[in-house]
Amino acid sequence: MLIRTASMQDLDAVSLVEAACFPAAEAATQADFEHRLTYYSNHFWLLFDNEKLVSFVDGFVTNAADLTDDMYENAALHDEEGAWQMIFGVNTIPTYRNRGCAAMLLERAIEDARSQGRKGLVLTCKEWLIHYYAKFGFVNEGVSESVHGNAVWYQMRLTF
Repeated sequence: MLIRTASMQDLDAVSLVEAACFPAAEAATQADFEHRLTYYSNHFWLLFDNEKLVSFVDGFVTNAADLTDDMYENAALHDEEGAWQMIFGVNTIPTYRNRGCAAMLLERAIEDARSQGRKGLVLTCKEWLIHYYAKFGFVNEGVSESVHGNAVWYQMRLTF
């Protein structure tokens, strides 16, 4: 398994993994990813099994303390000098789930955010995943203001 950051050449693979992981109402589109990769490809952590992309984590950096829906839609809000690493997606294709793929990427994202001097990381998740992210030190801050995909999301924060 190889972990690396993304480039625009990963656009198709990232889009396919996203489509396999999220319902259409919640999934980012290929156009969304093209915009994101333009602004913050170095904040996409990709996991490959040989040449196959099997998992990725992505999100941008900002000084805003809370993850808001406009962040998903406007990659230009990325601020490389920002205090908080936001996590927009944790994606693992179904055949690779329960093998520790997402954990490897989250640990790398946490390590990178810490080494870059960030205050920590913020993500939103569905209620059934709260315990999963808690294993990495994320603390549940309650129901998020996000209505992304017409779902209920919980904001979680890992503070260094």
